[in-house]
Amino acid sequence: MSKDYVQIDPRDNIVVAINDLPQGMSINLDGCTTILQENIKSKHKFASQDFKVGDEIHMYGVLIGKAVVPIKAGEAITTQNIVHASAKYGTPTKKVAWSPPDVSKFKQRSFLGYPRADGSYGTANYWLVIPLTFCENRNVDILEAALLEKLGYQTKQDYSVDTDALISKYKKGATAQEILDTPVVLSREETSKNRLFTNVDGVKFLRHDGGCGGTREDAQVLCNLLAGYISNPNVAGATVLSLGCQNAQIEMLQKAIANINPNGAKPVSYLEQQQSKSERDFIAEAVKLTFVGLIEANKIQREPAPLSQITLGLECGGSDGFSGISANPALGYASDLLTALGGSPVLAEFPELNGVEQNLIDRCQNEKDAQKFASLMKAYSESAIAVGSGFESNPSPGNIKDGLITDAMKSAGAAKKGGTSPVVEVLDYAEKITKPGLNLLCTPGNDVESTTGLAGSGCNIIVFTTGLGTPTGNPVAPVLKLSSNTKLYQKMNDIIDMNAGTVITGEDTIESMGEKILDHIIQVASGLVEAKSVVKGHNDFIPWKRGISL
Repeated sequence: MSKDYVQIDPRDNIVVAINDLPQGMSINLDGCTTILQENIKSKHKFASQDFKVGDEIHMYGVLIGKAVVPIKAGEAITTQNIVHASAKYGTPTKKVAWSPPDVSKFKQRSFLGYPRADGSYGTANYWLVIPLTFCENRNVDILEAALLEKLGYQTKQDYSVDTDALISKYKKGATAQEILDTPVVLSREETSKNRLFTNVDGVKFLRHDGGCGGTREDAQVLCNLLAGYISNPNVAGATVLSLGCQNAQIEMLQKAIANINPNGAKPVSYLEQQQSKSERDFIAEAVKLTFVGLIEANKIQREPAPLSQITLGLECGGSDGFSGISANPALGYASDLLTALGGSPVLAEFPELNGVEQNLIDRCQNEKDAQKFASLMKAYSESAIAVGSGFESNPSPGNIKDGLITDAMKSAGAAKKGGTSPVVEVLDYAEKITKPGLNLLCTPGNDVESTTGLAGSGCNIIVFTTGLGTPTGNPVAPVLKLSSNTKLYQKMNDIIDMNAGTVITGEDTIESMGEKILDHIIQVASGLVEAKSVVKGHNDFIPWKRGISL
């Protein structure tokens, strides 16, 4: 890769600036010279040829826009001179051959996972507390206050304050100076050592604003999602709080669990407040049942598991002009490695697959999935148009500022996370991942709604690429952040786990970075390294109500 600029695909007619480029600089591509007509900012693009109004703009080898005014070679590509455009798609047009990457470095590797009754393995071991309706969120708050700190699971910050130590000193008649000399701030590591249940990684509380007041379909989708969380390999069991009169009934959740995972029954305690004697009795019963559940969960220990048991969620957010040429393709190579090892990478965010639909359709192993993908994409697009929007509204102000001008440009880079392997199955929101290989999962592009969906479909670890930085995490699946550029990694090192900016600087290739990503995934899956989203207590959970969310 040139240290100053790069043409990503030979078919491209725009070029990416790696560094800030000055007006008048000579650009040499395939023996042709282009003189920059203006200063080009790093991450932004410039024309490698003259364009007339209506001419197609190509990047990553696909259509990403059309010129709305004449553009001279060497001029910057901006929201003022091009508009979003994407290629049409339909039935499969060709069979895409795939050559798996060399996985000899990983053939003998395994990770230390928590075994489940259905044969899956978790990368973590959590107990869930789940309200079936927003009416129970306050009771969830009470349970959290009663359980987390006392059991050693304080995760909202990377330290805790041991007030009990001061109380103990006071009761023993300590002097003021002795109290002042008492250490009370415990690091996260010190707090973890004091956990009563050493094999349980945490108790997670899935507050939400659904379950009642919406449509019956909303309630069913919510129950399907919650069933997916209970069935996730990273979950040992759950305590479910019901009010009693809401749309999302206990029986609805029980049926959803049976449909998703009939052979992997987990301990789930159901409590209905309208059947209890009082709120106090209701809370007391919930605390005791959760405590008993934790006793059982603590009996499960990590053991060697094949890498084929990793179900990897692929996510991006806060993308920049480098995401599609460093972090995303490097993660795509890691996805291909995992596929070749029998694992299951999962590509989501359907609004961010706009423009690459035909490529993914051609990669589908069977006609049924190709048709399902096309149908889901068209329905999503049409519903966006129906409310006066469209996929072209997807790029955020931050995306545009950092060089992602159209949705198709953003999408073509985002799709690189899925690598090059065949698509084995296409899933709608909250459907369970069952097949090894690359899966497509319909979720919004919204970061938290998408990661919520990935974990709900069974991902036991997620890698999240970012060019601008984001603190997003998930309650049950560790979310690893991968920066597209070194400057971001250095600036936000407290929340970002890995740096793919070394691909931009030439220290790594896409392949070497992909191998590093997979190695880090294995370390985190084994409990040897904590994801920074877990350290920071980023437990974001937003169910998708199937409205328009780009």
